[in-house]
Amino acid sequence: MSGAGTRVEAAPRLAQWRVDALPCYTYRKSDPFRVGLWNWYISVERNNKQTSVKLFAELSNSAKNTAPAPIASFVAKLLISFPPNQKIIVHPGIFDKHLKHDGFVWTIDSSVTGRFVIEIEFLDLKVADPSGGEPASVWASNEIRQSSDNTALSSLSRMLQEGILCDITINADDGSIRAHRAILAARSPVFRSMFSHDLKEKELATVDISDMSLDACRGFLNYIYGDVRNEEFLTHRLALLRAADKYDIGDLKEACLESLLEDIDTSNVIERLQTGHLYRLQRLKDSCLRFLVDFRKVYEMHDEFNMFLQTADRDLVAEVFQGVLAAWSGR
Repeated sequence: MSGAGTRVEAAPRLAQWRVDALPCYTYRKSDPFRVGLWNWYISVERNNKQTSVKLFAELSNSAKNTAPAPIASFVAKLLISFPPNQKIIVHPGIFDKHLKHDGFVWTIDSSVTGRFVIEIEFLDLKVADPSGGEPASVWASNEIRQSSDNTALSSLSRMLQEGILCDITINADDGSIRAHRAILAARSPVFRSMFSHDLKEKELATVDISDMSLDACRGFLNYIYGDVRNEEFLTHRLALLRAADKYDIGDLKEACLESLLEDIDTSNVIERLQTGHLYRLQRLKDSCLRFLVDFRKVYEMHDEFNMFLQTADRDLVAEVFQGVLAAWSGR
């Protein structure tokens, strides 16, 4: 139960938990406290011979939207009684320990009686580099990196919006936009190839994207330059998916897929199914087939489905029929 006896006082790198007298064979756990990117807990357990202190971070089994397990360096202390007769027991220190679900356990070979304070002084907290590089400190780099990233993205957006030192023209179906070869080449291997070989795009300093409207093309460039606008993205996501596939921009293709999966309904499921087939998006195809077959929506869409049967790719039509037959045979 939360209360004064379970609250941890925390500063940016220091945490103290004041524990009242702990009866023998008792376990107690603190409230969560925030240090770095994580919510932390301290627990203490006592028997007649030992006192055990545990420190652990709140971790999730899901990797989505969750900070990875911390790599921690810290000093742990047990402050027994209070000045001037205070006794201090200090752990030798923990350095770069990867604190996964088991956390850190400190067993003290004496049974602590009376009131005491558990103190954790965090020297550093790091996260592993997903690419295999050196772990990075959340304090030394996280805020600085975030600030730097935000400034860089803002500057890139200004370069596009204000036309700063542009050197390439993108011709859409109904208008043109000026852009930068280096940025396009860095984001797309197709653009890089265009500008690295003696092709007309390099010679004329133009790229024709005649299958995109000017508004959709602007949304495409905004994404490339890191200036994602939600309404713009939603409005043009099918055109953005086509461009992502054409210019081999994998993260944009994945973003479009995730968005298209979120709002499948009877007004768009046939179109989404064909889109999934065209761009080899199996998850989108499977979701559309499930919507049509498992939820029996195919029987509510007579006109749309008949048109689909007459005009769609034969392989896709066969796949839908196989799904329907499988559903019938499973009844």
